[in-house]
Amino acid sequence: MIYILEDDASIEKLITYTLNKEGMEPKGFDVPSKFYKALEEKIPDLILLDIMLPEEDGLTVLKTLKKDIRYKDIPVIMLTARSSEFDKVTGLDSGADDYVAKPFGMMELISRIRAVLRRYQKSNDEGYEYKGLYISKDKHVVKYKDEEITLTRKEFDMLYLLMSREGMVFTRDELLNQVWGYEYDDSNRTVDVHIRTLRSKLKDAGNYIETVRGVGYRIGG
Repeated sequence: MIYILEDDASIEKLITYTLNKEGMEPKGFDVPSKFYKALEEKIPDLILLDIMLPEEDGLTVLKTLKKDIRYKDIPVIMLTARSSEFDKVTGLDSGADDYVAKPFGMMELISRIRAVLRRYQKSNDEGYEYKGLYISKDKHVVKYKDEEITLTRKEFDMLYLLMSREGMVFTRDELLNQVWGYEYDDSNRTVDVHIRTLRSKLKDAGNYIETVRGVGYRIGG
């Protein structure tokens, strides 16, 4: 499934028609609100994202996606009518995988889509590894020195987030927001409790989860 967030109906219809001919499964949206609702129901293999949109611009949508653990690994190709190098650089720096400037040829777009999908398929198969601790979202498996470890869904998501951003410190608020989907408050110890049980299940590898006093948690310094 490929989601197309493009408010120009003629462009969206042309892309949809071409993707269908190429054996892909496209679905178009003209505003971000409809797009977000669809994401809750089904996660696509790739997103084609226009920059100029009603409600909020494509760069804001991109940043929202990359902050959410549920959607941050979805590959994104930006579609833009702008020729400004600033927009292209901003998009790539914000997590976009590629960009295609309008007007573009449909065969060029198909080629870019296939290239990004191939790159992500390889990346997903490899997963993440840190000092003998391995996690793969694609296979939904966690191993430490070849021993498989069983985690709950939230423990898995939290570990994946920490390992996929090795060295980055996540605050309790960020972990709670990205893994559970709501804001942190001082009376809520959900993150601390899950970190404690996660460390216990990981055995020796539990020491990889570092507490950064006054800030939060990370894996890798």
